[in-house]
Amino acid sequence: MNVSLPAGMDPGERATLLARERAYCQELQREGKWRHIWRVSGHYANISIFDVESNDQLHDILWGLPLFPYMTMDITPLNAHPSDIGVSCPVKR
Repeated sequence: MNVSLPAGMDPGERATLLARERAYCQELQREGKWRHIWRVSGHYANISIFDVESNDQLHDILWGLPLFPYMTMDITPLNAHPSDIGVSCPVKR
């Protein structure tokens, strides 16, 4: 996710927007839907991992981001790998 806020944005509007974004992001983290978020050094950008039920749910979450109108995103759907012993391989005894 890359963010590009307008250079002349009102500072109060910017602060309110960023506070709303933080609250939304943290609520999704508490719900377990936004699993990881990493800042990209030197950029106003992040790399995030979501755990959602469907592409439609991800779409709704992303469109709900307060910063969405100011963002560009590259989205790559991921699936559990059958060889991942931590996710998909039951322990057999």
